[in-house]
Amino acid sequence: MEAQELKQIIQESVRETIRETIREVLKEERLALSLALIPRVSEKEMQEIQAQFGSRSDYDKDDFVNMTDWVRHGTNLQEKFN
Repeated sequence: MEAQELKQIIQESVRETIRETIREVLKEERLALSLALIPRVSEKEMQEIQAQFGSRSDYDKDDFVNMTDWVRHGTNLQEKFN
């Protein structure tokens, strides 16, 4: 193997490692942002919300979309509805 070929293989390997690292960091940051944007409510506010809208058990599970995959992996939710 020539030095130029080896250099090219190493460069490609480093680029791919950097890409993977950036993807992981972006996933972590997206999750942190999502968590930071969730509003906090007091116990009193939660009781008011439940009085107005009922509790989780009052609703059909099929009426909801699980956003976990989107938050963790950035999947396209439109694909699930088409």
